[in-house]
Amino acid sequence: MFLGQYRHALDDKGRLTVPARFRELLEAGGFVLQGFDRNLMVLTPTTFEAMTAQINQMNMVDPKARELKRLLFSTADRIEPDRNGRILLPQFLRELAGLDGEAVLVGVGDYFEIWAPAAWEAQFAQLQDAEANAQRFVGLQLSAEKA
Repeated sequence: MFLGQYRHALDDKGRLTVPARFRELLEAGGFVLQGFDRNLMVLTPTTFEAMTAQINQMNMVDPKARELKRLLFSTADRIEPDRNGRILLPQFLRELAGLDGEAVLVGVGDYFEIWAPAAWEAQFAQLQDAEANAQRFVGLQLSAEKA
């Protein structure tokens, strides 16, 4: 499971060091693609395949389904950590996420996100508003009870 927050530099070639805890989960490689919040998502092959199967079940005559496919698959790229634990982020994805010099890697369970530091700080500040969170998440029916 991808957990925590890490700040790492991007080198001149667009390579980003992946934290050792995240790297363990990417031994079989992974996929990087555009996220939904001006960020990037990095998925394991298993998570990417599960998402792909779900998306491919959607009705292809539904315009929203086609847009989702375009958004995700047109920006997806296979990644393989190198010997030093770095992944190469394609330039167009770095530009989409506003990445320049530094990135914040954020674990979100079965995948992790890559954010520009300023964008993550704004997102994280928003997530610290307890009153807004109560309103925002009430309909999700989150429970600490075992399923």
